[in-house]
Amino acid sequence: MTKDQRLAIVLLLNLAMVFALVIVGLVSHSLGVLAAGADYLGDAAGVAISLAALRISRHPHGHPKATSFAALANASFLLLVTTVVGVEALRRLLGGTPEVHGLPVLIVSAIAALVMILGAFILGNIESSDFNMRSVMLDTVADAAAAAGVAIGGAIILIAGGLYWLDSAIALAVALVIGFHALKLLREVLVDLRRSAAG
Repeated sequence: MTKDQRLAIVLLLNLAMVFALVIVGLVSHSLGVLAAGADYLGDAAGVAISLAALRISRHPHGHPKATSFAALANASFLLLVTTVVGVEALRRLLGGTPEVHGLPVLIVSAIAALVMILGAFILGNIESSDFNMRSVMLDTVADAAAAAGVAIGGAIILIAGGLYWLDSAIALAVALVIGFHALKLLREVLVDLRRSAAG
């Protein structure tokens, strides 16, 4: 399977999950699920940019570093999303978390995690020098981890009842982990672009 085909499939998987996550997030009052929905929407845009960059880089008049610029855009967007989610999670933790309905959170998040694990398998092995594909893989694995964390939180809320703050705490933890990896990727891409400019 070509890179283009793998990216196209992952793009479709992301788009398939966006609406379900946003609707369930609104109905269940779950910041974790809403954050996942926003993240999947951003990831879909990022995958579309990566797909376009891959094609531009192959074009005779295209820019050879188009894929690095796509990775830069993806990492930057991930940082923006994690900042917004982190701030909202802190606001809820400090100001009170609304009631979260655990069952729909558990179901949709578990499905989302499985879909993104499938996406990671479709992407397959990524070369360390391919920043564009690495950024897409980072988005996909981060989505799977985030959804799994939210599903665990939904299960605990469902079983224990009343631990609504857990949803915001998990959203904050996921935002911190994804933000850390996005910063690392951003630094690597910037170093690569500086080297190219100097060379």
